[in-house]
Amino acid sequence: MEYYKLITLKGGRECCLRSGTESDGAAVYDNFNLTHSETDYLLAYPDENSFTAEQESKFLNTKAESENEALIVAVVDGAIVGTAGIDAVGGKYKVSHRAEFGISIAKDFWGLGIGKVLTNACIDCARAAGYAQLELSAVASNEGAIALYKKAGFIEYGRNPKGFRSRVTGDYQELVYMRLEL
Repeated sequence: MEYYKLITLKGGRECCLRSGTESDGAAVYDNFNLTHSETDYLLAYPDENSFTAEQESKFLNTKAESENEALIVAVVDGAIVGTAGIDAVGGKYKVSHRAEFGISIAKDFWGLGIGKVLTNACIDCARAAGYAQLELSAVASNEGAIALYKKAGFIEYGRNPKGFRSRVTGDYQELVYMRLEL
């Protein structure tokens, strides 16, 4: 799925939001490893990255050619500083109206508005793909992300008190399940 938009961030820097391409494989791979080492709020740790840079390139190509899935990169000063995407929940008719949303942004770029514009870009893509519902899960203590999702129109529909188990703290992290009707 194709996407392209130029925006101005807080502080005046320009950010390009665009579909990831095959040539972005190494940069997206590096961004995954960076962002997943900077916070304990994401699904995986860097050592659990199941892709190589080459596999990431192929994955990005598949997403760019898809009619109902997307992976959008946020580029600032020529560097990929964040990614977000939508994935079909499944291929069966009963779930074909649902997509999942995920996002990660390098810590040096938090607070500039990239999360908001990437979230809105994914909502736009989900609508364009014909989905009726966009879903996500967020760690309950990630209050900034949850506030962003609520502002975008997502509503909470459930919680899992032992949704994640943290290597950092050794404790469980509660997950908040949210959805947006499109």
